[in-house]
Amino acid sequence: MRIALNAHLISDQETYRGAGVNNYGRQLLGALGQLVQEGRTPHRLIAFVHAHELQVAGIDLMRSHLPLERPLARVAWEQTLLPLHLITQRADVVHGLVNVLPLATRTPGVVTVHDLSFVHTPQSLPPLKRVYQTRLCAASVARARRVIAVSRQTAEDVERWLGVPSAKITVIPNGVAPTFTPGDAAAAARFRQAKGLPARYLLYLGTLEPRKNLELLVRAFARWRAQAPPADQEIALVLAGGKGWYYDTIFRQVEAVGLQDLVRFAGFVPAAELPDWYRAAHAFLYPSLFEGFGLPVLEAMACGLPVLCSQSASLLEVTGDAALTFPADDEEALAQAIALLAGQPALRGALCARGLAQAARFSWRRAAEELLAVYEQIGGAHTKF
Repeated sequence: MRIALNAHLISDQETYRGAGVNNYGRQLLGALGQLVQEGRTPHRLIAFVHAHELQVAGIDLMRSHLPLERPLARVAWEQTLLPLHLITQRADVVHGLVNVLPLATRTPGVVTVHDLSFVHTPQSLPPLKRVYQTRLCAASVARARRVIAVSRQTAEDVERWLGVPSAKITVIPNGVAPTFTPGDAAAAARFRQAKGLPARYLLYLGTLEPRKNLELLVRAFARWRAQAPPADQEIALVLAGGKGWYYDTIFRQVEAVGLQDLVRFAGFVPAAELPDWYRAAHAFLYPSLFEGFGLPVLEAMACGLPVLCSQSASLLEVTGDAALTFPADDEEALAQAIALLAGQPALRGALCARGLAQAARFSWRRAAEELLAVYEQIGGAHTKF
């Protein structure tokens, strides 16, 4: 069977805007290629990519030299030239890795939907982009033989908002890369010194934008610190990530509570540095109002970091009973949970242990194996060996 994957959103450039889907594409292709190399599947995998530096053993990469880093050019290619490539490659299945399928093709399709942020937070997108994403995603899931949702939360959203029958949706959670593992105390101390970080800091890592609920986090941190014992007064809050939309309100909130010296903005963190930021932190905080999956929470647990997150449905799927949680609109509950993390070493140790066990349940290899099973279910009748 010939399986074609549209992976044009994998980029050579690291930016906060494409970090999630870039990571998904790279990790999934790598895991699929590994299965091919091990002889675990007889199928030929072909990935259409634009990233010139990308190399994936086990997968045939079809590189485009068109300017497909431009969104309009990429959309036009997906809907006009990709259907022709599927014919010339004799594809039995086509997989759109990010929300979209080519509509003018008879090749059976699989599409991964990561979240419906354009429904939950429509104000975060320009009107034209919001309309495009909504309509094209809706048309793609309608045409698809199978829709892959990265969480049950996303599956329920796809069923509710896009009218897709539940029998057509398969939940395949994201994995966590093997680079996310616990480190040692000495290496963590060297990293903090190199970055000018305090001995203890609470870490948030993600885009700086309203749906991440960071204004409430800053207020809760200030509330906790007002009552914290002297020994904990030096604990800082580090907000790491690129500036999204309306990020300036977060900066203003820090000024309003008068904690400019203790709330630090680290900026966008390159992928190679992510494990070190987690390992060097005292705890990980993720107060998000809405997530399709919540990969930073999984990465933090895999690095042996105690996690405190909101009770967003997808985050609860990821953490199970391995994290402290709070209602996303409850500032006092968040402040009390911060106090528990800061002041109870035994609790921190228990959360670390449970988090490591929980994170071990998620792997890109497992995601790749489950995805191959989907390809075989929908593409078997069209197989051309």
